Amino acid sequence: MPPIPRKLEIELPKGQSAFLWGPRKTGKSTYLKNRFQGSIVYDFLSTELVLDFTRRPSLLREQLAARSAEALSRPVILDEVQKVPQILDEVHWLIENRGLSFILCGSSARKLRRGGANLLGGRAWRFELFPLVSAEIPDLELLHLLNRGGIPSHYLSPAPRRSLRAYVQDYLKEEVFDEGLTRNVPAFSRFFEAMGFSHGELTNCSNIARECGVDSKTVREYYQILVDTLLGRFVPPFKRRQDRQVISRAPKFYLFDVGVAGEIRGRHLEAEKGEVFGRALEHFVLTELAAHTSYSELGYAIEFWRTKSGLEVDFVLGKGEVAVEVKGATLVDNRELRSLRTFADEHRPRQAYLVCCEREERVVGKIRLMPWRRFLAALWSGEVIR
Repeated sequence: MPPIPRKLEIELPKGQSAFLWGPRKTGKSTYLKNRFQGSIVYDFLSTELVLDFTRRPSLLREQLAARSAEALSRPVILDEVQKVPQILDEVHWLIENRGLSFILCGSSARKLRRGGANLLGGRAWRFELFPLVSAEIPDLELLHLLNRGGIPSHYLSPAPRRSLRAYVQDYLKEEVFDEGLTRNVPAFSRFFEAMGFSHGELTNCSNIARECGVDSKTVREYYQILVDTLLGRFVPPFKRRQDRQVISRAPKFYLFDVGVAGEIRGRHLEAEKGEVFGRALEHFVLTELAAHTSYSELGYAIEFWRTKSGLEVDFVLGKGEVAVEVKGATLVDNRELRSLRTFADEHRPRQAYLVCCEREERVVGKIRLMPWRRFLAALWSGEVIR
């Protein structure tokens, strides 16, 4: 099967280096292999290679000195670079003294930072590869995506549930436990399960701490592990000015992939209806927004708005420029527009969208109701936010 064309674009001027981060199995190695054909590649998934370069990082300098100028004119790719933190000093030296460029690929910078590794002091640009997005999938089937998620091998798998189960188990083992990011394996495992069931809601570290038998500080550290290993992200609350009616402290936490979240929660959707479907659709829209703000290089903030009275807007983009509410309904009642209408009246966004499963687009006052497929097409074409 030919590789899936990805929306990520890495264009490097001569001599420029880059980090490429992304969760496991999102396709980083395949992307680099196809985008930078002919580049020298060191794959540190090889235990033998890791042992050699851990013992003698200077091997990199010596081996590259033996390569031709033509081979070194392309970026040198170091895959799973977090497994050999010591090699980054050699990379730094080769950038400064030989003018070489590198692409340093991995699933987490946490181990590098904790070990005091050389992160090149701004000499490398940062890119991130996300799971598949709607603009990369021809003839996208919504339930197929919500159940399987956007990790390429899961989306295309003949046995997606087995693949998802293995992924969750392997991610914990390889990314968290084997890398020594936490010493209390049982407590983190309990946290991981509890986090899955509070996914997409306001984070309550005290409640989760009681369930896991640890303190709130430890729970916050566990959340940070998930963020640092790119397994999830916080969505902070939007608050432009002082307002006693707005909940302004607790963020929400979402996993990076809708299929992985479904596996942790034991969710499988049979039809495009119901509360569980609506929450999965909301999560899917967030994954699209997260990828879009990165790939487009717009870097807009993604926040949410919620009042003490229960009014809520799922996503506020660009510090209030755009408001997005997601509903799984095939016919949205005007009463369901109250939150968006209130936000629009108070904060005057450039556009307010209600993303839903209706067949046709329509406008009610200041709110544009859009079928989810039409909204995502507008997002990737630059119509929603610029």
